[in-house]
Amino acid sequence: MPSAPRPDPFRDPWVPAMRLALAEAELALPSGDVPVGAVILDPHGTVIGRGHNEREAVGDPTAHAEVVAIREAARAVGEWRLSGCTLVVTLEPCTMCAGAIVLSRLDRVVYGAFDEKAGAAGSLWDVVRDRRLNHRPQVVSGVLALDCAVALTAFFDGHRVPTGEEPRVLAPKAV
Repeated sequence: MPSAPRPDPFRDPWVPAMRLALAEAELALPSGDVPVGAVILDPHGTVIGRGHNEREAVGDPTAHAEVVAIREAARAVGEWRLSGCTLVVTLEPCTMCAGAIVLSRLDRVVYGAFDEKAGAAGSLWDVVRDRRLNHRPQVVSGVLALDCAVALTAFFDGHRVPTGEEPRVLAPKAV
């Protein structure tokens, strides 16, 4: 189950990084990619990786924001282990991205909008905290959740053929 949304967004230490991730998400729009953005912070809080969805732009099904940011951060540190680092992403990671988070040894994942249909950090699955795995990062959920959900919902509303179907991305859960 996802952790509760953070109570005071004005004192939340993850808000500035989430704002960077939201700005990164906007970079996905010109190519028609879903606006998801991610940044990776080193242990001192310096951004060492950035990414936004690029699946449409580069024709790569693995080009999710998290994977793009993880690749850039690994190049920046010169190895695949990102111990001590934090991934901040606008949407709850999917199973592929959750696997990449675990395998890259990130210490923490911070996300904004919940994804109850594909989320793998607490909503539908909880891959990142599965006790059977050798690495389990801390999860912080709901940071600027409404801002993140609104950006995604606006994108899907503009691309959806009217079917009467509910939007895929939901607003933050009530606690």
